[in-house]
Amino acid sequence: MLSVLKHPLADHIITHLRDETTKPATFRTLAYQLTLMLAIEATRDLATDEKIVKTPLESTPGRVLSVQPIVVVAILRAGVSMVQPFLDVFPDVSVGYVGLERDHVTAVARNYYCKLPPLAGRRVFVVDPMLATGGSAAQALEVVKKKGAVNPGLVCIIAAPEGVEEVSRHHPETSIHVGVLDRALNARKYILPGLGDFGDRLYGT
Repeated sequence: MLSVLKHPLADHIITHLRDETTKPATFRTLAYQLTLMLAIEATRDLATDEKIVKTPLESTPGRVLSVQPIVVVAILRAGVSMVQPFLDVFPDVSVGYVGLERDHVTAVARNYYCKLPPLAGRRVFVVDPMLATGGSAAQALEVVKKKGAVNPGLVCIIAAPEGVEEVSRHHPETSIHVGVLDRALNARKYILPGLGDFGDRLYGT
């Protein structure tokens, strides 16, 4: 199931992320801001419990998050940039990492690293800024499922239709939250219009 972020601020941020003149420091700030919006949107269905609190004037019922820890699994390397917004807004978050490196000729990803916290009984989100071919995301989702994740979600900044289709084919139950759905992939499997290589833009490499 695909969900595309609809908000004027998201459009504003994405436009500046695309701009080739945006410097790495600004790019990192924009990526953080957009990921924060995506994190809030992707967790809209988190369970809550009622809690009575006392204001300075009287007692009143409120809602608090139920006890279900969140796990954010970043696909290395660029996915690391999407972790901090989750840590900043949710009270109980663990972080895992899956290293998947895309061959720029074959566009096939290989798994070179995996470090995960316990996943059973937790709400799991796989994060990666770019959903291009979908191969890396599909592999990462398969990894976390084998480690105990149930219905993990996928959160990306920019996606291509081909990537969404690939993930949906292998993981039809997965909710995919993206900032924007772009037109297509080019012959080199880069997203168009996209924003170039996210990791390079992020770190100035």
